[in-house]
Amino acid sequence: MIPHPTRRATLQGALAATSLLAMPGLARAQSRPLITHGVQSGDVAHDGAVIWSRADREARMMVEWATREDFANAQRVQPLDLGTPTDGTGKLTLRGLPSDQDIFYRVTMADLTDLNAVSEPVTGHFRTAPRTARDIRFVWSGDTAGQGWGIDRDRGGMRSYATMMRHRPDFLIHSGDTVYADGPLQPEVTLTDGTIWRNVTTDAKSKVAETLDEFRGQFLYNLLDDNVRAFNAEVPILAQWDDHEVTNNWYPTESLAADDRYSVKSAALLAARGARAFHEMMPTRQSQEEPNRIYRKVAYGPLLDVFFIDLRTYRGPNTTNREEGGTPFLGDAQIAWLKRELTNSDATWKIIASDMPIGMMVRDGEAAMENGANGDGPPLGREQDIAEVLSFIKHAGIANTVWLTADVHYTAAHHYSPDRATFQDFEPFWEFVSGPLHSGTFGPSGYDNTFGPEVRFAKAPAEAQGQNLPPSMGLQFFGLVDIAADTGVMKVRLMDVGDTELWSVELEPIRT
Repeated sequence: MIPHPTRRATLQGALAATSLLAMPGLARAQSRPLITHGVQSGDVAHDGAVIWSRADREARMMVEWATREDFANAQRVQPLDLGTPTDGTGKLTLRGLPSDQDIFYRVTMADLTDLNAVSEPVTGHFRTAPRTARDIRFVWSGDTAGQGWGIDRDRGGMRSYATMMRHRPDFLIHSGDTVYADGPLQPEVTLTDGTIWRNVTTDAKSKVAETLDEFRGQFLYNLLDDNVRAFNAEVPILAQWDDHEVTNNWYPTESLAADDRYSVKSAALLAARGARAFHEMMPTRQSQEEPNRIYRKVAYGPLLDVFFIDLRTYRGPNTTNREEGGTPFLGDAQIAWLKRELTNSDATWKIIASDMPIGMMVRDGEAAMENGANGDGPPLGREQDIAEVLSFIKHAGIANTVWLTADVHYTAAHHYSPDRATFQDFEPFWEFVSGPLHSGTFGPSGYDNTFGPEVRFAKAPAEAQGQNLPPSMGLQFFGLVDIAADTGVMKVRLMDVGDTELWSVELEPIRT
């Protein structure tokens, strides 16, 4: 009997396979398929999850799962044939799993021209969501490989992923900017201390992404990092997008005529390709009605529902954002969905995972505004969508909503209250900001008083440090959330890459 390989052994095999990516001819010459970029799980439920992997050729993706690490009780699911239309990537949805259970899964690839030629297996792990109350721990952050800071292996690669994994979270909420499709990498960057940052480089990261293959290459680049692949094999990813999955500050009707880097001038065309690559490369559950839809709910037992919103796809143009009649931000269909799902939620805590913060002012050039905030005063422009959601939450009696986000490349805790706000038809709530995971650090931002934000904590570069600080400066951030089964208390901690707790708060649930 051939012994089953350990998770460590199969992970090492996947890393060795990935080292051949720079030599595709050599990889192709292998007699058996290769799993090129490890495995991922995502959108975990009480009875299933999505499993992702990628082969170096047309292949049959075969997945087994078990509740034992030695796979003694393994069950195989229906295989999936992968071809060139998806660049060798595949997603399989596991169903019928036991709830609140450690699940070990194993992926192998068989060559479609010779099904006896099978890859080395790669294994992964996740825990299904509970049906009854249990302690929950998760992490969130955003912004991976931006502003010219890619994988420097001599500096440990994307170290935030290794730091997060030490906390053994149930899942990661990736709050957007999962890649930087508009951010080409230089092989070397000279830092202010005179040392050299040396990026791993690929063809896809040598220019802005325009073709579908170039967008795919943005995601595959991040998966070259040892820390990222090790994290993905152990922790489910619940991902949303923001702007850099397409191009900086984009909106659907935008023309890139003035940007000489792009031969494709339609932001809508770039967004369609970026969205397809996002869903091919991320372990997301996709909607039959709208396959590229980002917004969705992930239910995680009686204590937690997570509502992922999309502030990018349905927005109007970037203007001064002061239109009295409002301008689209979430869009009517998404607002209706969010109201309906919040109303139907029985979970103690309702996390609204947003790709942008509410009260921070982020500009797009001199006059235009990028997010919702637009300066002091009543809700105008995009703020009217936010006001509608907040007012609905109050009048529908929906308790215990917390907003989590990233985007601004520093970490902060914001408390919003009508007592400080111009618009007052809402209940007080918290918003927590974290990031970047592995990008340049910026900030701080300005705020407006429309919804009365109060900064309870913030950590951003000091004025003397400047902006776009490299990851080696240590100002890389993530959030850590614990929800206690016995009390329902949510503890939120803001952490840095060195695993230092910067600030924390405990939130008591309102019992309804």
